[in-house]
Amino acid sequence: MHALTENDLRAAFVNASTDDLRLLALPHDFPILDWDHLDFLAWRDPENRDRGYLVAERDGSPHGVVLRAASSSSRGHVGLCNLCHTMQPGNQVTLFSARLPDASGSSVGTYICADLSCHENVRLAAPLAPGEIRASVDVRIDGTKERAESFVARVAERV
Repeated sequence: MHALTENDLRAAFVNASTDDLRLLALPHDFPILDWDHLDFLAWRDPENRDRGYLVAERDGSPHGVVLRAASSSSRGHVGLCNLCHTMQPGNQVTLFSARLPDASGSSVGTYICADLSCHENVRLAAPLAPGEIRASVDVRIDGTKERAESFVARVAERV
C-alpha cells in the first residue's frame, strides 16, 4: 500500500459525513506504520469502539469506508471472518456495516474480525481453529486483500 498522510487518509473515505471525518481518530501507530507491509489498512476507532475504518487501494488510489460495529455478538459459537476467512470464537467476529454514500440510507455489511486484525491473522502460519483448512500464506494474503478491496468497492460504487 502507498504511504498516506493524515490528509490523504481523511480524503479517501467515500461514505464519511463531515461529522465522521471530524470524529475520525487515527490508529495509535499511524506515524510508524510500515506501508510497504500493508495490503490494506483497517482499525477500530480508539475513542469510539462502535466505529471502525477500512482503507484499500482501488486502481492505485486509496478508498476508505467508515464501518459501524453491531452492538451485540455471538458468545458461544465460532464465527468466520468474511475478509481473512479465519475461524474465530464467535465473540471475536463482529458484523460491521458501511453506510452507502448515495442518498438511499442503505448500508452493506459483512462479518469481520472484531479487532479488524485480518492483515495480521492471515500471516499466521498455523490455522486458528481445528476445522480450518491450511492454505499457503501468500494465497491467504492475496485473498484477504482482494476481499477487502471488493468490500470497499461495493460501498464506493454507489458514489
